[in-house]
Amino acid sequence: MIVRLAGERDFGGFLGLAGGVEQWFGAMVGEPGFHEAVRGHIRRGVALVAVSGGSVVGGLLFGGEAPVFRVHWLVVAEDMRGRGVGQALMGEAERRFVRGRAGWVEVVTFGADHPGAVASGARVFYERLGFRPAEAAPPGPEGGSRQVFRRAAGEPGE
Repeated sequence: MIVRLAGERDFGGFLGLAGGVEQWFGAMVGEPGFHEAVRGHIRRGVALVAVSGGSVVGGLLFGGEAPVFRVHWLVVAEDMRGRGVGQALMGEAERRFVRGRAGWVEVVTFGADHPGAVASGARVFYERLGFRPAEAAPPGPEGGSRQVFRRAAGEPGE
């Protein structure tokens, strides 16, 4: 597996990943707003993909600037979860975009009561990387609860 900056050729890979998690995040694949968000991150050079066997198996959209950096979107293909893909994407994002600057890395993920919280493994994943639950966030487009997770930039675990 390699992790690299995403290019326009990876757009379909992002849509494939999105299609696998719409039950938790709401519609994305057919949404022009999601398309523009992915393409905008690609144009700005803040989108990463993990590629294995010629297929996109993970994608990450990043943003923010010191002192607050944000993971806007991170998805790993279901059959690749638990194999280090998400950790590799997060580590590369820290190296490329945070570059040792002081601050915080934040991500909004499922609230503890959301069905996707356990099924996706997202909360446990972020906790293993050193993130801690913080304040509640507005509900997702499908109506499910969300919560901010935060850690100091450059903490071990990435």
